[in-house]
Order: sequence, then C-alpha cells, then structure tokens
Amino acid sequence: MKARRRDRGEVKLDFDGQRPNEELRFVFRRHIIAMRKGFYGLLIPFAISAIPPLIWQDRLELFLIPVVGLLIGLVIFAYHFMLWYYTVYIVSTERLRQVTQRGFFGTDVVELRLSKIQNISYNIPGFAGELFGFGTLVIQTFVGDLVIHKVEHPDKIYNKLQDAVMEAIDRQGDNEESFYQTET
Repeated sequence: MKARRRDRGEVKLDFDGQRPNEELRFVFRRHIIAMRKGFYGLLIPFAISAIPPLIWQDRLELFLIPVVGLLIGLVIFAYHFMLWYYTVYIVSTERLRQVTQRGFFGTDVVELRLSKIQNISYNIPGFAGELFGFGTLVIQTFVGDLVIHKVEHPDKIYNKLQDAVMEAIDRQGDNEESFYQTET
C-alpha cells in the first residue's frame, strides 16, 4: 500500500490493483497471536542452546552456544513476522482483497466483490479469545466460504464489513436502476 498526497494536503491510501473510483475503506490483519510459531521459534532454540553452559559451567566457550541459539531463533522469528506482517485484508468500496504472503517471494491474492457476499459471521473462541481480543470471521458467498482465523477484534471488523457490504449492495442497486431507466 502506498500513501499519496492530494492537492489540499490530505493523504490518500492506494493499493496495487486499485480501480478508478474505488476508495480504500479499511485494512486489517490477523492478531499478533497468529504469530505464535514465530515466538516458539525464537524461544525454543535459545532455551535448548542454554542447557550445555548450565551443565558444564567450567567451559567458557560453551557460553557462545546460547548466542548462536538466539541468532537462529531471531531468523525463525523474522520469517514468521514477515509472513504475518505482509498478509493483509484490504476492504475497498467494491471488494475485499486478501493478500497472503507465502514464503519470502510468494504471494496469493483472493478477491471477493462485496455485493456478492451473502453472509458474514464471527466467533470468539472462549476465554483466550475474549482475553486477547481475537476470533474467526466467516464470509459466505455463492462460491464458498472465506474463513479468516485469529482476526484482531472480530466484532469491530464484522461491523465494518457489514457496513461496507450494505453500501456496495445499495450502490449496485442504484447502478442497476439507472441502467434500466436508460434502456426504456
């Protein structure tokens, strides 16, 4: 996404593939808890590499092993952070666009027209979901369901998506009415 200044000094956000007259409504991503594998990847190599210096405390060169474990953990953490950070969900006035980072170089893009969405629901999975503020969004269309796990504040995203879908359906209805009026 890019930020551009307009003539009057206000900032307009853009995204790749944006169409003319399409405006960005909001952007959201998964909750930071979705990155738990990255946190485990940071913690486990460091913890395992810290065991030898604790056992053989008289050998000073063994104290470098936890540093190596920490560096390996940081690489694993950086990889998972990149996957989490570059996976975004973009909601515009016309569509919902899911951009998923796959590895260092792969990207998957899925688009749903807002006017084609039939139903939106969300689920907060018990105490942990309530405590940390994450849940699952389910977006249903004629083709199938788009399930987004571990969304931050699913209730707020749900309300924003409902508003965007209703606005898109109203706009489509206005366009169809004007089309039929010009035909007759």
